[in-house]
Amino acid sequence: MNVDAHDSTDPQRRQVLALGAGLGTALALPLAASLAAAGDAQAATPATSHPPQGPQMSTITTKDGTTIFYKDWGPKSAQPLMFHHGWPLSSDDWDAQLLYFVQRGFRVVAHDRRGHGRSAQVSDGHDMDHYAADAFAVAEHLNLRNAVHIGHSTGGGEVARYVAKHGQPSGRVAKAVLVAAIPPLMLKTASNPEGLPLEVFDGFRKGVADNRAQFFLDVPSGPFYGFNRPGAKPLPGVINNWWRQGMAGSAKAHYEGIKAFSETDQTEDLKAITVPTLVMHGDDDQVVPIHDSALKAVKLLKNGTLKVYKGYSHGMLTVNADVLNADLLAFIKG
Repeated sequence: MNVDAHDSTDPQRRQVLALGAGLGTALALPLAASLAAAGDAQAATPATSHPPQGPQMSTITTKDGTTIFYKDWGPKSAQPLMFHHGWPLSSDDWDAQLLYFVQRGFRVVAHDRRGHGRSAQVSDGHDMDHYAADAFAVAEHLNLRNAVHIGHSTGGGEVARYVAKHGQPSGRVAKAVLVAAIPPLMLKTASNPEGLPLEVFDGFRKGVADNRAQFFLDVPSGPFYGFNRPGAKPLPGVINNWWRQGMAGSAKAHYEGIKAFSETDQTEDLKAITVPTLVMHGDDDQVVPIHDSALKAVKLLKNGTLKVYKGYSHGMLTVNADVLNADLLAFIKG
């Protein structure tokens, strides 16, 4: 087991771009003139009928008939990196990583978990076994080999189950990365006294059931990105993007997914993984506390390395993407 600590005490180096108030005025007259000209041209041209064109999306259909949306960018001959998102988000949560790595010559793949984002809002299968099987269906469809699988939060649990049950047995995995990930077990039990009590996850279920839209504002505005910490500067765009991704998914999938990410014991998954695995975690993660996740997970892995980020939050992949991306690249190339 290797352990590395990263000091992140420097203040965040992000700024929100301000649009000039005069922009709307500057555009108003040219836009009005263009619309008028377009209207005249339309009146002089006979109308033609075109069949409606819907957006083209890349999808696969799993063995149980579930449609899974995925992104596949970059050269097909390049080493593939497959990204697995957290609850209740979508593959869009990996924007900062997908662009970074595709620009460096990698093939990047990310999918929306069943019931999340643009994948089918099916009634059943919201458990870790189905999550991993769906990921395998995407990897198999795209014939991904020598791939690095990178998972955040619940996606980290998905990666652990995928690598242990599907990826390694099929010879498709080169390395794995668990970022602020849930394994081995989040729930407090007799054998896991450091875990979080059931009441915490019941609170999640109540938030989803009572007022999901408000709950999905409260989480990113507060603990997810550490915006509730003294001196933190909330980023409205980041908060709104989290809300957008969450509300695109199924309330039933989100509700039932809470049991999947909190009660699935993945001790045996971690023990089964033999490929090099990087465990990345912020020591100020308020959603998946480090003492009951990363610090235990790295001891169960046969070939694990732990990298701890001082002061970083659960959402560090977004708000600290510059640091995380560089460390991911070093691990992938190492």
